[in-house]
Amino acid sequence: MDTPRLEMRGIAKEYFGNRVLKGVNLRVGPGEILSIVGENGAGKSTLMNILFGMPVIHNTGGFEGEILFDGAPISIRSPQQAVELGIGMVHQEFMLLPGFSITENIKLNRELTRPNLLSRLCGPKLEHLDMPAMRSDSRASLDRMGMSIDEMLPVAGLPVGHMQFVEIARELDKKKTRLLVLDEPTAVLTESEAQVLLNAMRSLAAQGISLIFITHRLDEVVQVSDGITVLRDGEQVADLSPRETSVGHLAELMVGRKLEAVGCDGCAPSPRTDQVLLRLEHLEVDMPGEMVKDLSLEVFQGEILGLGGLAGHGKVGVANGVMGMYPARGIMAIEGTPLPLGHTLEALRSGLAFVSEDRRGVGLLLEESIEMNVAAPAMQSQEKFLRKVGPRGFQFSIMDRRAMRRHAERFIEELDIRCTGPEQIVRRLSGGNQQKVCIAKALTLEPRILFVSEPTRGIDVGAKKIVLDLLVRLNREHGVTVVVTSSELAELRSICDRIAIVCEGRLEGILPPDASDRDFGLLMAGEKSHRGRDAEGPSHLSGSCGQGSGQGSKEESPCS
Repeated sequence: MDTPRLEMRGIAKEYFGNRVLKGVNLRVGPGEILSIVGENGAGKSTLMNILFGMPVIHNTGGFEGEILFDGAPISIRSPQQAVELGIGMVHQEFMLLPGFSITENIKLNRELTRPNLLSRLCGPKLEHLDMPAMRSDSRASLDRMGMSIDEMLPVAGLPVGHMQFVEIARELDKKKTRLLVLDEPTAVLTESEAQVLLNAMRSLAAQGISLIFITHRLDEVVQVSDGITVLRDGEQVADLSPRETSVGHLAELMVGRKLEAVGCDGCAPSPRTDQVLLRLEHLEVDMPGEMVKDLSLEVFQGEILGLGGLAGHGKVGVANGVMGMYPARGIMAIEGTPLPLGHTLEALRSGLAFVSEDRRGVGLLLEESIEMNVAAPAMQSQEKFLRKVGPRGFQFSIMDRRAMRRHAERFIEELDIRCTGPEQIVRRLSGGNQQKVCIAKALTLEPRILFVSEPTRGIDVGAKKIVLDLLVRLNREHGVTVVVTSSELAELRSICDRIAIVCEGRLEGILPPDASDRDFGLLMAGEKSHRGRDAEGPSHLSGSCGQGSGQGSKEESPCS
């Protein structure tokens, strides 16, 4: 039998009395793809942090167990040691320098230089950066990922999907990598983009590189893996091959119970009406990598509207522009009343709320508690969780800590946020639980219109059902109008009344959720406009892009 590329034996880890790993064993051979699946908090990221020598492990008492690499025992005390051994890792949370360009991030600490007159006299430390060679290497890595984005763009302001590709491209650029760990690499990618990445993973495995693939997309696990390890509450509950399991079986092993389909049994029918609640006309948003270039759209009272499309075509930019996260131009009106673009506080006061796709960069106060994160926006915009003190005429407001805590405890239970309590610092939560805090924060505003961007990114299959069911209940039982932006078409189809596809910064068309894959594919590829709506095209592709309900002739459609 070939010597395994990596073995981890009896790995155990404890954080402040909480045992998060309980004797886990892993084995991956040369050129194999091992997938690790489990709910948020199951111990997946902790296990990989141990392998990669992350400081948080050694600063909290180290770990128990043994690690062998190519048959030899190793002790990795830092990420630099891991890299020198040939271990690369793409982390769930981005490790990019926003002030640097894409090329500079890809080549960081591996810069290429060229001599000059000064360096010949005084030594190689004075050599110039060889930017043409660095750009060429970076371009090659991005091309392997199917990314056409300019390699000299600054990372600051890039959408999260593009940041994910940059992270992976950086690891692909390392020539001596023998083991590559991918922690949720497809969470922010569309199905087609994820397929590009899966193909790249197979190519790397064929070259002898071993891969550890951590994901909540179980269909990808079954599709690409040589072996699958299932973790639950820090314990190793199964080791399987893809031939002996299925997506449903894996999901049940992960959560320890049978999962029902997403839905809202017993809920009232959709409260959608023909009344236009939100109107956008000629919206333009300057969001790097997700530019919106003239989009008109109507959102009906009480509906769940999906926004889909390929990464980089503008779907993520819509909510960010409406909520004032990036410069925006155009006309926005709620029930016919104009609302200025670019004013976040005014949007919140007008009944809009937003769950950002960038939870760490935008969505959370990482060093604050769960209860503070949940309450802060409502406190600022609606004066919730405040109480008046002092004599009449000299009163001032102070935070009502008791009310904040009760409110946070309710959401912790309702959303199943895995934590030690409402006072826990958000940075110490897993990625999926951080996402749940973002959702609780938005719901605290009791919005009329809730914009949710990539709501289940980095969330396991059990938590995904909780979140999607919650959105449906908010819509059905409380009449909240929901606009969901997602890279997963199946997710949009499961809960939306209509799905709008954005292509090249414009609204390409609107389809019902039961439309065919072919119809959605044509819109995402921009084929409706390019084909001029020939006789072969399905009739409902020409539904009014800007008007939402199919009014107007094909020739008058603004998406032409």
